[in-house]
This record gives sequence, structure tokens and C-alpha cells, in this order.
Amino acid sequence: MSKLESALSGFREDFRGELIDPSHAQYDAARVVWNGMVDRRPALVARCANREDVRSAIRFAREHDLLVAVRSGGHSVAGFSTCDGGLLIDLAQMSGARVDPETRIAKVNGGAMLRELDLAAQEFDLACPVGVVSHTGVAGLTLGGGMGRLQRKYGLTIDNLLAVDLATADGDVIRASEDTDPELFWGVRGAGANYGVATSFEFRLHPVGPAITHGLLVYTIDRAHEVVARFAEFGATGPDEVMPTLTFGTVGPDDPWSELEGQPVALVQVTHSGRVEDADRDIGPLRIERPVADTIKQKQYLAVQGANDEELAWGKRFYMKGGFVDAISDEMIDACIEGIADSPGRCGIGLWAQGGAMARVPVDSTAFTGRDAAFWIGLEAFWEEPARDDDFTGWARRVWETLKPFTADGHYVNDVVETGQSVVRSIYGDAKYERLVALKRTYDPENIFRLNQNVVP
Repeated sequence: MSKLESALSGFREDFRGELIDPSHAQYDAARVVWNGMVDRRPALVARCANREDVRSAIRFAREHDLLVAVRSGGHSVAGFSTCDGGLLIDLAQMSGARVDPETRIAKVNGGAMLRELDLAAQEFDLACPVGVVSHTGVAGLTLGGGMGRLQRKYGLTIDNLLAVDLATADGDVIRASEDTDPELFWGVRGAGANYGVATSFEFRLHPVGPAITHGLLVYTIDRAHEVVARFAEFGATGPDEVMPTLTFGTVGPDDPWSELEGQPVALVQVTHSGRVEDADRDIGPLRIERPVADTIKQKQYLAVQGANDEELAWGKRFYMKGGFVDAISDEMIDACIEGIADSPGRCGIGLWAQGGAMARVPVDSTAFTGRDAAFWIGLEAFWEEPARDDDFTGWARRVWETLKPFTADGHYVNDVVETGQSVVRSIYGDAKYERLVALKRTYDPENIFRLNQNVVP
């Protein structure tokens, strides 16, 4: 028996969860992550049952010089949720969320999905601003910032984070909050994957739903300049209750407006999170006459939160590029139109209006960078055939080169696929990056947690 095998035998005795190695019948299922492009083989998967298991797994990895990957929801676009030859700390068994309706605070375990938080909060007609795919992990979304449908009304996920418990590189568990460790709390809100394994969170909740207003305005591509102008004006002047996004996409055979199959269109998606009776008034300035379709209507908040789940289901191959934009020019619109016309399949070029509550939080109050921009822009490509990887990734890279000159500083870290110090500096900017480095030297000087957009100590 090797030294590592002997140590593993001892590790199993104290571990309450499940340890899965390549000989285990469940190994292939245990190593799978959301993005079908990512296919890696960890030496060991540690399915943690509790916080003590997380601490034990970190110590074991350090003692045996094993690369550490951390998976809560497994949604990392770049594939950071797994590794080759290392230890995968899997938090899936540490799920669940509890809500106190009196204090409007949710306590959420480190392996919970967005749907668990949404379900628990909606029992009391409450919600926390989170992302737009309900099988995303709360931890990964939050530690990177948390953009979503409620960001104009109630801010980013991190703007509603009250505290997080982190299992750190030395095996301790510490609480980061404004009161207990404000500097670490600053860094966790936007670069949190660098500093430990999040085992639990506390979030502030807000009144939302159960019914909200949501839907699409669909326009032919020849009206794109008109539609974008109205969208941009609304982003600057519209009420916080309305979150508009605009996507340049191609009509597919299953879309209700299939008479336009194969043609590019401009789709304005609207989420109104205020009083249902105010929705028509608040959304009105965004509407332009003669759309191909207007599907805006009253829906259940939970239904809206799960609306993207199938389109972005586990196992599809996914690639993206993204950045922030201060202003939308005619030249940028033309680049979007040309880009989507050249797409190899189911792709989109999306613009999200920012502003509102997320913009009222001071830029330097969290590590997240980009909240002061007027818009976020992203290219998304998803497909199923491995043989077409180059078609889709190549398209995204080519189109991004045409759009990059229109972007502002910073990136949303959860969207960034490429890695390297220059990439990470471009996410946060030099001043924030150096502040994050100082934190890294304090909490993870050996860079145990380096499978992320890594801040090098």
C-alpha cells in the first residue's frame, strides 16, 4: 500500500460524506460538470456532508500536495469546478436554504442551487437577487458578483450578502461580514473563490412576487437601430422595477415565430418586479409599435426563474465572451448585426441594462468591477456536437474582436473563460487587484485555491 493509499484509508474513517475514486461505480457521474466542453478526471471526489468534511478535505489535499477544485453547482463556464488528478471538493450534499420571514434573512448552505433559495424565499413572497438559470450554484454565482433579473431593483447578489462562512486554506472556518472581517468581506464580494470554500451564506431578502410581469418583444433585424435606441434610452431613464435585456439572435424551428426561422432578430426581454398593476405603465416607454411578437404578461416569479433551465441544460457545450459598455454607438449595433448574421447556430449577442440599485453602490465598496457601466454585453454560444467546437468558439472570438473596442474597463468574473494574470488584472483593474493580492497573501499564501480566476499571492 502506498503512502497516499494508507493516508486515504485514514481519511475515510473520519469523513462523514462519500469519497469517490476512479474505481467507484459512480465516478463518471460524480466528475461531470455543467459545461459539456469540460471533461476532466480528478483523483478523488470528496462529497462533503458537512463543514467538518470540507475542512478535512482541505487538510488532506494540503498534506498530499493535491490540486484542489471546488464544486457547488458545477456551472463554472471555464471548467474550474473540476480538475485532472487532484481533489474535487463537492458540496452537493450540503444543500438547502432556510428563511426567516420576520427578519427577511435567508441562511443558505454552500451546495445549494438558486432554485432552493428561490423556493424557500417565495414561500413568504420574498426573493434575493440571483442569476437567471435556477440550477446554478448559489456559491459560485455569489462569490463572483451575481447579476440577474432583480439587479436594477435590489442590486447584485453580493449587494444583499450579509455574511459568508469560509473554510480557509489552513483548515479553519471564519466568518466574513462587515462586522467580523470587513476587508475579507470586501474581497469575497467579487473574487471570493480565491479565499476559501464557502460553506454557508446569509442574504437579505426583498418583497417580490409571487406574480411578476415578464416576456419578450420581438422585432425584425432591420429595425435593430430603432429598437436599440429605445432600449438604451429606457436603460438610462426607466424605473428600477423594470430589468430590460436585448439580444441579437437567430430564430429557431421551435420558436413561436417560426415563419422567420433562420433569420436574425432583435429580442427585448422584460422583467417587471414591481406591483403587477403598474407594469403596463412602467414598461410602456420600452414598447415600439408593430413587433413580430409581444409575449409580456403576468407570470409566477418561480416560473420565470426556471425559464432558461432547459435551454441551458447540463451537458450542452458552452462558450462566451463578455464585458461592460458605457454607451451604445451605431457602429457597435452594426457589429452586433453582422456578428449574429455570421453565427454558426444557436448563438446570441446580449445587452443587459445596468443602473438602478446596483449602480448606487459605490464602485470601490466591493471587489466586483463594472457596476458603474451603463450596460453589460455578452456573446453566448451553445451546441451539442464536439466536432463543431471550433465553429462556435471561433465565431465568439472573431465577433468579440469587433466588439471589444466599444467596451469599458472590467469584466464580470463569472463570464471569463480565458485565464492568466493579465486576464485577472483586466477583470478587477490594477488597484483592486493589488488589494486582492494582499488578501490572498493573508488567507491563502500557498495558493491552495487556484482553480479560479486566480489572484496570485
